[in-house]
Amino acid sequence: MTDVARCWESSDPLYNSYHDEEWGNPVRDEHGLYERLCLEGFQSGLSWLTILRKREGFRAAFAGFDPDRVARFGERDVARLLGDAGIVRHRGKIEAAIANARATVALRDSTPLHELFWSFRPEQHDVPQTQKDWQPSTPESTALAKALRKAGFRFVGPTTVYAAMQACGVVDDHLATCFVRLGRPS
Repeated sequence: MTDVARCWESSDPLYNSYHDEEWGNPVRDEHGLYERLCLEGFQSGLSWLTILRKREGFRAAFAGFDPDRVARFGERDVARLLGDAGIVRHRGKIEAAIANARATVALRDSTPLHELFWSFRPEQHDVPQTQKDWQPSTPESTALAKALRKAGFRFVGPTTVYAAMQACGVVDDHLATCFVRLGRPS
């Protein structure tokens, strides 16, 4: 799509496609939330476009982000992943993705990840008018980050968690003038 109002300007078709078709659409399943949390963790300190360009590499390296499979990864897998140029090769982030898979599996016995994640949806969320209205974190993302860390998740600070909340539609941060928001039913 050309000549439409988006939340951010980009000449990159991959970035535009992500905005137009994915960012802010509700993700309510364990697998999808686990993947987004991992990708947001890997993005920390980097450009989101870098992560988008490596997304298929991440999916291949992390068994399609299947929490059951990734939870069984061990030190040989960490070594393999550290040598994989198709992903971000950061030991702490790789180990966090594995720990997060284990925590995701463990949560099934209490409050599954998707239920926990969506339980922190704010009761009220103002429609952002400009990018200046976007917050790096919120009380809800801070509380969710704390709950996730308590459950064994890593690389899930309030800012990373808020980015995942935006990406997964827990909060709709499409700008008031964005064609995605304008095309949604009220």
